[in-house]
Amino acid sequence: MIRTFATFAILASVGFAAADPCKSGPQPNQRPGPYSSLVCVGKERGTQHCYICESANRPIIIVFARTLNEPLGKLVKKLDGAVKQHKTAELRSWVTFLAEDQAKLDPQIVKWAQQFAISNVPCAVFEDTVGPPTYLLHKEADVTVLLSVKQKVVANFAFRAGELNDAAIAQIVKAIPKIVSGKK
Repeated sequence: MIRTFATFAILASVGFAAADPCKSGPQPNQRPGPYSSLVCVGKERGTQHCYICESANRPIIIVFARTLNEPLGKLVKKLDGAVKQHKTAELRSWVTFLAEDQAKLDPQIVKWAQQFAISNVPCAVFEDTVGPPTYLLHKEADVTVLLSVKQKVVANFAFRAGELNDAAIAQIVKAIPKIVSGKK
Protein backbone atom coordinates (compact mmCIF):
# COMPACT_ATOMS: atom_id res chain seq x y z
CA MET A 1 0.00 0.00 0.00
CA ILE A 2 2.75 2.44 0.95
CA ARG A 3 4.72 1.56 -2.20
CA THR A 4 1.65 2.16 -4.34
CA PHE A 5 1.08 5.54 -2.73
CA ALA A 6 4.76 6.50 -3.09
CA THR A 7 4.76 5.49 -6.75
CA PHE A 8 1.59 7.50 -7.35
CA ALA A 9 3.06 10.55 -5.58
CA ILE A 10 6.22 10.39 -7.70
CA LEU A 11 4.25 10.03 -10.94
CA ALA A 12 1.94 12.88 -9.96
CA SER A 13 4.87 15.18 -9.18
CA VAL A 14 6.47 14.35 -12.55
CA GLY A 15 3.17 15.18 -14.26
CA PHE A 16 2.98 18.52 -12.48
CA ALA A 17 6.61 19.32 -13.32
CA ALA A 18 5.96 18.68 -17.02
CA ALA A 19 3.03 21.10 -16.89
CA ASP A 20 5.20 23.90 -15.49
CA PRO A 21 5.91 26.73 -17.91
CA CYS A 22 9.24 26.43 -19.67
CA LYS A 23 11.77 29.04 -18.48
CA SER A 24 14.49 29.71 -21.06
CA GLY A 25 16.97 32.48 -21.76
CA PRO A 26 17.48 35.91 -20.20
CA GLN A 27 14.56 37.06 -18.09
CA PRO A 28 13.03 40.57 -17.94
CA ASN A 29 15.51 43.30 -16.96
CA GLN A 30 18.48 41.13 -17.94
CA ARG A 31 20.73 42.09 -20.82
CA PRO A 32 20.88 39.90 -23.93
CA GLY A 33 24.54 39.16 -24.62
CA PRO A 34 26.34 39.31 -27.96
CA TYR A 35 26.78 36.18 -30.08
CA SER A 36 27.51 35.43 -33.73
CA SER A 37 25.68 33.03 -35.99
CA LEU A 38 26.04 31.97 -39.61
CA VAL A 39 23.38 33.72 -41.73
CA CYS A 40 21.27 31.58 -44.09
CA VAL A 41 18.58 34.10 -45.08
CA GLY A 42 19.18 37.85 -45.19
CA LYS A 43 21.56 40.40 -46.65
CA GLU A 44 24.47 38.99 -44.59
CA ARG A 45 23.95 35.47 -46.03
CA GLY A 46 27.03 33.27 -45.79
CA THR A 47 28.74 35.32 -43.08
CA GLN A 48 29.09 35.11 -39.31
CA HIS A 49 27.08 38.02 -37.96
CA CYS A 50 26.24 39.51 -34.57
CA TYR A 51 22.81 41.14 -34.76
CA ILE A 52 22.91 42.07 -31.07
CA CYS A 53 26.13 44.01 -31.69
CA GLU A 54 24.50 46.27 -34.28
CA SER A 55 21.20 46.72 -32.44
CA ALA A 56 22.41 49.07 -29.67
CA ASN A 57 19.31 50.46 -27.88
CA ARG A 58 16.84 49.65 -30.66
CA PRO A 59 13.82 47.42 -30.02
CA ILE A 60 14.62 43.83 -30.95
CA ILE A 61 12.91 40.47 -31.09
CA ILE A 62 15.23 37.47 -30.89
CA VAL A 63 13.87 34.03 -31.71
CA PHE A 64 15.83 30.90 -30.85
CA ALA A 65 14.45 27.74 -32.45
CA ARG A 66 15.45 24.11 -32.60
CA THR A 67 13.05 22.94 -35.33
CA LEU A 68 11.61 24.28 -38.56
CA ASN A 69 7.83 23.94 -38.53
CA GLU A 70 4.59 25.64 -39.48
CA PRO A 71 3.83 27.31 -36.12
CA LEU A 72 7.31 28.87 -36.12
CA GLY A 73 6.73 30.00 -39.71
CA LYS A 74 3.46 31.66 -38.67
CA LEU A 75 5.21 33.45 -35.80
CA VAL A 76 8.10 34.67 -37.94
CA LYS A 77 5.67 35.83 -40.65
CA LYS A 78 3.93 37.97 -37.98
CA LEU A 79 7.30 39.32 -36.82
CA ASP A 80 8.23 40.04 -40.44
CA GLY A 81 5.09 42.19 -40.72
CA ALA A 82 5.82 43.91 -37.40
CA VAL A 83 9.34 44.85 -38.54
CA LYS A 84 7.86 46.41 -41.67
CA GLN A 85 5.07 48.14 -39.71
CA HIS A 86 7.43 49.59 -37.09
CA LYS A 87 10.17 50.76 -39.44
CA THR A 88 10.25 54.24 -37.85
CA ALA A 89 10.87 52.65 -34.43
CA GLU A 90 13.75 50.71 -36.05
CA LEU A 91 12.37 47.38 -34.81
CA ARG A 92 14.74 44.51 -35.60
CA SER A 93 14.11 40.81 -35.43
CA TRP A 94 15.98 37.66 -36.37
CA VAL A 95 15.74 33.90 -35.92
CA THR A 96 18.67 31.88 -34.63
CA PHE A 97 18.35 28.16 -35.23
CA LEU A 98 20.30 25.93 -32.86
CA ALA A 99 21.92 23.06 -34.75
CA GLU A 100 25.23 21.24 -35.04
CA ASP A 101 25.59 21.56 -38.83
CA GLN A 102 24.71 24.83 -40.59
CA ALA A 103 25.56 23.48 -44.04
CA LYS A 104 23.05 20.66 -43.65
CA LEU A 105 20.28 22.93 -42.33
CA ASP A 106 20.88 25.88 -44.70
CA PRO A 107 18.81 24.65 -47.69
CA GLN A 108 15.94 23.71 -45.38
CA ILE A 109 15.94 27.18 -43.79
CA VAL A 110 16.02 28.89 -47.20
CA LYS A 111 13.06 26.80 -48.40
CA TRP A 112 11.16 27.38 -45.13
CA ALA A 113 11.72 31.17 -45.32
CA GLN A 114 10.49 31.20 -48.92
CA GLN A 115 7.43 29.13 -47.99
CA PHE A 116 6.42 31.74 -45.40
CA ALA A 117 7.53 34.73 -47.53
CA ILE A 118 9.89 36.01 -44.84
CA SER A 119 11.78 39.05 -46.10
CA ASN A 120 12.46 41.35 -43.13
CA VAL A 121 13.66 38.80 -40.57
CA PRO A 122 17.09 37.25 -41.14
CA CYS A 123 17.57 33.59 -40.26
CA ALA A 124 20.88 32.19 -39.04
CA VAL A 125 22.34 29.10 -37.39
CA PHE A 126 24.27 29.00 -34.14
CA GLU A 127 26.29 25.82 -34.49
CA ASP A 128 25.58 24.36 -31.06
CA THR A 129 22.25 22.92 -29.94
CA VAL A 130 22.75 24.39 -26.46
CA GLY A 131 22.78 27.94 -27.84
CA PRO A 132 24.97 30.88 -26.84
CA PRO A 133 26.39 30.06 -23.37
CA THR A 134 25.32 33.31 -21.69
CA TYR A 135 21.69 32.80 -22.75
CA LEU A 136 21.08 29.65 -20.67
CA LEU A 137 18.42 28.35 -23.06
CA HIS A 138 16.42 25.49 -21.58
CA LYS A 139 17.16 22.17 -23.27
CA GLU A 140 13.42 21.45 -23.59
CA ALA A 141 12.63 24.84 -25.13
CA ASP A 142 11.90 24.31 -28.81
CA VAL A 143 11.29 28.05 -29.26
CA THR A 144 12.46 30.95 -27.07
CA VAL A 145 11.38 34.50 -27.94
CA LEU A 146 12.99 37.54 -26.33
CA LEU A 147 11.65 41.09 -26.70
CA SER A 148 14.23 43.68 -25.74
CA VAL A 149 14.75 47.43 -25.89
CA LYS A 150 17.58 49.60 -24.56
CA GLN A 151 19.62 46.42 -24.06
CA LYS A 152 17.16 44.98 -21.53
CA VAL A 153 14.79 42.06 -21.97
CA VAL A 154 11.19 43.25 -21.57
CA ALA A 155 9.39 39.97 -22.27
CA ASN A 156 10.41 36.34 -22.53
CA PHE A 157 8.36 33.51 -24.04
CA ALA A 158 9.49 29.89 -24.12
CA PHE A 159 7.73 26.88 -25.60
CA ARG A 160 8.39 23.17 -25.56
CA ALA A 161 7.85 21.19 -28.77
CA GLY A 162 4.18 21.45 -29.76
CA GLU A 163 3.35 24.36 -27.41
CA LEU A 164 3.72 27.20 -29.93
CA ASN A 165 0.23 27.74 -31.30
CA ASP A 166 -1.98 30.57 -32.58
CA ALA A 167 -2.85 31.76 -29.04
CA ALA A 168 0.83 31.85 -28.04
CA ILE A 169 1.72 33.72 -31.25
CA ALA A 170 -1.02 36.28 -30.51
CA GLN A 171 0.41 36.75 -27.00
CA ILE A 172 3.88 37.46 -28.41
CA VAL A 173 2.55 39.90 -31.02
CA LYS A 174 0.49 41.65 -28.31
CA ALA A 175 3.73 42.32 -26.38
CA ILE A 176 5.49 44.11 -29.27
CA PRO A 177 4.11 47.59 -28.37
CA LYS A 178 6.04 47.33 -25.07
CA ILE A 179 9.30 47.65 -26.99
CA VAL A 180 8.43 49.84 -29.98
CA SER A 181 7.03 52.58 -27.76
CA GLY A 182 10.26 52.61 -25.75
CA LYS A 183 8.48 51.63 -22.55
CA LYS A 184 10.04 49.12 -20.17
